[in-house]
Formats: sequence, C-alpha cells, structure tokens
Amino acid sequence: MPGTNLTREEARQRAELLSVDSYEIELDLSGAQEGGTYRSVTTVRFDVARGGAESFIDLVAPTVHEVVLNGDQLDPAEVFKDSRIALPELPEGRNVLRVVADCAYTNTGEGLHRFVDPVDEQAYLYTQFEVPDARRVFASFEQPDLKATFQFTVKAPEGWTVISNSPTPEPKDNVWSFEPTPRISTYITALIVGPYHSVHSVYEKDGRTVPLGIYCRPSLAEFLDADAIFDVTRQGFDWFQEKFDYDYPFAKYDQLFVPEFNAGAMENAGAVTLRDQYVFRSKVTDAAYEMRATTILHELAHMWFGDLVTMEWWNDLWLNESFATYAEVACQSAAPGSKWPHAWTTFANSMKTWAYRQDQLPSTHPIMAEIRDLDDVLVNFDGITYAKGASVLKQLVAYVGEDAFFKGVQAYFKRHAYGNTRLSDLLGALEETSGRDLKTWSKQWLETAGINILRPEITTDADGVFTSFAVRQEAPALPAGAQGEPTLRPHRIAIGLYDHDEASGKLVRTDRIELDVDGELTAVPQLSGRRRPAVVLLNDDDLSYAKVRLDEESLRTVTEHLGDFAESLPRALCWASAWDMTRDAELATRDYLSLVLSGIGKESDIGVVQSLHRQVKLAIDLYADPATRESLLTRWTDATLAHLRAAEAGGDHQLAWARAFAATARTPEQLDLLEALLDGTQTVEGLAVDTELRWAFVERLAAVGRYDEAEIAAEYERDRTAAGERHAATARASRPTAEAKAEAWASVIESDKLPNAVQEAVIGGFVQSDQRELLAPYADTYFEVLKSVWDSRSHEMAQQIATGLYPAVQVSAETLAKTDTWLAAAEPGAALRRLVSESRSGIERALKAQAADAAAV
Repeated sequence: MPGTNLTREEARQRAELLSVDSYEIELDLSGAQEGGTYRSVTTVRFDVARGGAESFIDLVAPTVHEVVLNGDQLDPAEVFKDSRIALPELPEGRNVLRVVADCAYTNTGEGLHRFVDPVDEQAYLYTQFEVPDARRVFASFEQPDLKATFQFTVKAPEGWTVISNSPTPEPKDNVWSFEPTPRISTYITALIVGPYHSVHSVYEKDGRTVPLGIYCRPSLAEFLDADAIFDVTRQGFDWFQEKFDYDYPFAKYDQLFVPEFNAGAMENAGAVTLRDQYVFRSKVTDAAYEMRATTILHELAHMWFGDLVTMEWWNDLWLNESFATYAEVACQSAAPGSKWPHAWTTFANSMKTWAYRQDQLPSTHPIMAEIRDLDDVLVNFDGITYAKGASVLKQLVAYVGEDAFFKGVQAYFKRHAYGNTRLSDLLGALEETSGRDLKTWSKQWLETAGINILRPEITTDADGVFTSFAVRQEAPALPAGAQGEPTLRPHRIAIGLYDHDEASGKLVRTDRIELDVDGELTAVPQLSGRRRPAVVLLNDDDLSYAKVRLDEESLRTVTEHLGDFAESLPRALCWASAWDMTRDAELATRDYLSLVLSGIGKESDIGVVQSLHRQVKLAIDLYADPATRESLLTRWTDATLAHLRAAEAGGDHQLAWARAFAATARTPEQLDLLEALLDGTQTVEGLAVDTELRWAFVERLAAVGRYDEAEIAAEYERDRTAAGERHAATARASRPTAEAKAEAWASVIESDKLPNAVQEAVIGGFVQSDQRELLAPYADTYFEVLKSVWDSRSHEMAQQIATGLYPAVQVSAETLAKTDTWLAAAEPGAALRRLVSESRSGIERALKAQAADAAAV
C-alpha cells in the first residue's frame, strides 16, 4: 500500500500547512483478553494556515466507521484509502476532526501488541510506535514535527492496569482517564495494559519528587530485581540533571518490561518499555547487568534528547540515538557510585565494532543520513546511527572540551524545550559555548561516509631510539554501491606508550601524547629521541573513530602478551584491532584463533571474553579455510572445555565458558558431558545448570541429532513459559533432518501466524553453520519467495526473514551470483535492496578471508 509510506516532501508540506494542538483518544480494550479488534475514537484539533487546502491524516485500520470534519460527515469509503484519510477543503484556522475506527491487535511488536502468557493465560498489551505505528492505534499526523498534547481514555478488563505517558489515574467503572501530556511527538506516546505486576518508589532531589514505577508480568515477578533497577535509574537522574541543567521534564517515570519486544527498549515519554529478557530468570554474567544498565540510561537520556527536544525529520534520527548512546556510557563511566566505571571499554569492544562493520557495508551512509521517506528510516536504526554517531560525539567532546560541550547542550535544551530542531541548532549552541567553528568539522564527520585507518610509521636507530615517528591516515575506497568519496578527516587522538613492568609482569602505560592528526601524514616530533617501548598504541583511550593498526614490533608483543595489559581499555582496543584485521583478511583466521587462545585466559573483563567467544565462532564458521575448519573447531572446543574446568567455581567466566563449550560441542565425549550435566550424573563444581543454561545444552544436543521431539517436549514441560516456548521452537528448528527444516521453513514462510518472538526463535534454530549441506536447497527457495514475503508482511516480520534466512552460511561465488541475479531481476525497493546487499557483502568478505586463511603458513 503506497499510503503506508510518507515522503519527506509530503511531511514538509503538511507541516507548513498544519499545526496540531491536541488529541483526545478513546480506546475500548475491554475485549483484549479475546483479541481481534477494538474501537478507537480520535478527536484531533489542529490549525490550518491556508483556507481551501487539502491534507490527510494517517490511520492503519481494518475498518473506519465515521469521519467527521468540523461537524460534517465524510464518507469513509471515499476518503479512507491506502492508510490515509483525505481531508478536503480545509478552512483556515481551527479545525476539529473525529475518526471512529476498529483497529487491530498485532503479534508483530508494532502498534498495539497483544501477548498471552502461557503461565497464567492472561493477555498483556503494549504499544510500540516508532517509527510510524501510532497510526495503527489512533488517527494521527504521523511525523515528529507535528507535536501536540495527548489525552487517553481507556476502557480495560476488570482487574487490569493501564499505564501511559501521564500519571496513572484511579479508574472508574474500569475506565482510565489520563490527564493530557505535554507537547510531544506521536511516536513517543504509549499505552501498556494488562494485569501487570508493579513495584513503586520515588526519586527525590532539591525538593522535587518524581514517582518511579517498574512493571513486569506476574510470572516474572520473582525474578524482578527492582532495587538494582531503581539504583541505576536514580544514578541517571542525578547525573543527567546536573549535566543538562534541566529538570526531568515529565511528571513520572515508569519502566515496563514487556514481552516479545523487537528492540532493546523504547523511550516513550515517562513510560519506557524494555524487553523483558532484561528480567533475568537465570544466572547471567555481569556483562548482562551492564548491558541492562546502559539500556536504562540510554532511554532515560532520551527524555531530554528526543522527547523534550525532538528532531524535525528523521534525517536527524542520529541526533537522538547517538546522543543517548554517548550519554549512557559517559554516565556509567563517570557517575559517582557507578558499578561500571570501565564502560568505555565495553563501548570500544562492542559498539565501536558494530560501527566499523556497518561502515564497511555497501549501505554505509553519512551519520546525517538522507532520509527520503519512512522506508529509508525503518532500515536506518544501524551501527552508524547509534555507534558511529556516539563515537564522533565522544571525539567532539574531546575537541571542544567537556565543559563547553555540556554548556552548549544546556543552552540547546532551554532554547528548544518541547520543540523540534535540526542539526544546525545543536551545532550553533556548541559554537557559542566553545568558540570553535564546527561547520568544517560537521561536513567532514557528519556529512561523509566511510572509515579511516591510522598506522604508525616508525624508524629507530641501533639502540632502539625513535629517529622519526608519524601517523599515516588512509581513506579506503568506499564499498561498491556506496555513495560518496573517501575522506581524510581531522582526528583528536592519544598515542600510548606501553612497557613491561617487572614487578607486576604487566604491560603498563609509561607515557601518553595527545595530538591532532590531519591529512595523509602527521609528524609526531615529541617522540623523536625517545627509547622505543614494547607497544605503541594509536588512538589510546579510544578518543577518535578510526581503525588502528599496530607496527610489526608492537604486533609481535601484543600477539604474545595481549592479556598482560594492566588496564582493560588498551586490551579491548588491541582485541578490536585484531578482529578487524581478521575481517579485512589481513590476519588469517588460524592466527586470530592462536592470538585469542594465547591471551583470553588473562582477560578479566567478562564482556570482552564473551565478545571473543562470539567472534572466534564466527571467524571459524565463515572466515576459515573450509579445509581446516573442522580442525579449528576441534581446537577451539577443546579449549572451551579446558577453560570451563579451570574457571573459578561459580564465577562469571565459568558460566561464559560453559555457554561457549555448549555452542560447539561435537565429539561423542563432549556431547555425553552435556547430557550428563543435564541429568545430573556429572557436575562441574560451582556451575549451576539452571533454566537458561539447560536450554543452551538442549539446543546444541538437538542441533547435532542427539535430542528429538520427545526430549525437547520434556524440557518444555519443565519450563512452560514464554521463554521456554521460544527455546523449544529454536531446538525443534535446529534438528539436522530434512523434515525438521521443512517444518520450520513452512511455519515462517508459508504462514504468517507466528508471533514476532517465536518467528525469530525459529529462524535462529533453522540456520546452523554446521548444517550447510542440509540448508543448501533453501538458497534458491529464499530468492523465489523473498519479494512476495516482503510485500505481504509487516516491516518487522519481513526484515527478520530477509536478514535471518539469507543463505549466509553458503559462502561461495554461487551465492554471490544468485544474489546479483535476484537484485537485477526482482527490482526490490530501496529498503529490501539494502538488506540483501548488506548480506551479500558478508559473503564477499568471507570469501576474501577464507582465501587469506588458506594462504597462511
């Protein structure tokens, strides 16, 4: 339906014509337990600048019963088409529109999602509106710059709770009437409805009290560690209010852990929704708690940046997401009492790696992306929008100074509160407070695509003294199909000098030089005449966004002693550089494995350890010479078992190694051990084989053919929960039989009945890297059905299929040819073309890496 899209030009024209005052929305959700549809009544008041003009309001609904414009009845059959209601001959000044429709519950995580908990068989609802899905629940002018107030009135079943952006009122006859919100955008309005469990507290500061709430399903209540969540939330309130010099802008702050959520969380004003996997049912490592904390802080930062002040159009989406990402890490690393002061290590290890990967795809784009329409933005929640943008903001902070940066942000909030802005508004505020001209910086960093490489160029004399030192900057060609030109950029970096400390046996930093790097070659005369250390590390402290390479001597030391760095951040930077070299076919997979095995035992940061686990498996699966892949897997799996047995009993590392072992266990003896750990005939001291770890073992045993339907069903009987249902679906789809694959494929492709979370679980089980031959026939089928699936499913469901079922494990020139043939013949739209082209790029990269590994000695 063409009406489900909205172009930037259409949005601009509508914003010039209309200004929206208020929405009154009445929803009858009394039949939510049964599902189906519900009655939605919207009254919107708006002003028109030019009399006689035409416009439209957005609505995705099965049925429209009434459209009343300024008291005149319009025929729904004539004005409601393609998810738009035409508004003809609008008079100048105030207009009032009333729309009565039947809207549909969804199971896709878009609009008003309905989920039935298998534990209590109760329905639980929540909304997800970003980018354009408020129109699935009420008629709305669905663009971020048409802000208004929103007043919800909701009828719900007896005993249920209704939460929205405004404080929760006392219901009368099961009707909840909320006070109007401040002026906000449609996409951050929210409703969460159902028999949710809740815990309440307050945040108090300087005489002001903000009510705090945490919600989850009753079946998860025993696992809800509310005190820890409140602690992180209060930490964020303290830090953000001080740094932003602006009080929290809404009346209360609820955090709702909801089921089958497509993203990590959503910044609905005063009513943040988070995926309920963050309510941990089993033991997890500290990295999981850190990730949850970053998510909590990210969404809280959005209350100011995104909700209080909102981008005018989606081309500045990065301003929302990059700022919140930068702020979450800055808060964790600097807030008094933070449990994760090394948050920038995690950022370098995970977010920057994501950004580097994204920036080398054919879909790479400037941070400030050109967003022509809603289809563009739907696929633009990516590593550039979040991670590269945050990396560049970190560099901007170093460039203008932290005090000047936050003074500019403070002025920005005060100047534009409850309004909409463009990038120029923020840069103008920062220029005022820093005295720097940021136009050139913006052009080079925000308006260009691609990534730079920094390499040291070193000469020393016979005594190991630097005779010259320079930093060479490269701007590699952009990937084929990417728009733009390679760009050399200004970088603010630090150079760290590291030597062995005899007393501790560690690699410690002996000096640090901070400087600006610009152009192709930047001399560093400060180092001339100094003795060369064991390791020279460019971009120490991770100030800039660039790929970094080590000189030969430093690489030799790092290969032998990477785990010996005393601090976690330089270790993370070296690990990231090694991984990037492996992906770029500069380091053979077998050598990367050797490097990891030599240093991972000394790595204390559990988040880094778990990333290395994922990267090693990916490297062996996709980047290793197929002739040696099995031997590398054997070597890796043997190492995981040895580390599992040697790890501290009951510690995070033991749990992480247990999961890594389960992911690739292959010999009869190793698989026997998994079964024995499940039935309790064997134990590893300190290792609690709890619900989630049991499923990890069961899924692997199913994937290798040890477990079939009977064993999977028996495990599900132990865990008849929503999570258990997803795990069972993964296990069934992972079985190595033609029948199991056909059943899984049919459930996703031939039917559209699976909820979003279960579909994702089935896809995750279907694709097994050690089942290449079994999966090979589905490559052709994928391309045969892809276009029709994309055209017939909602965006979230179609994207899962397009990316998840692409034949990524079939690394061959044949897969490239099939992809190219499909791209040429199918004429996909821009969003689908982008997703398939990104997947194709993975095959191309894997082929180069495999060739490099095969050529290694």
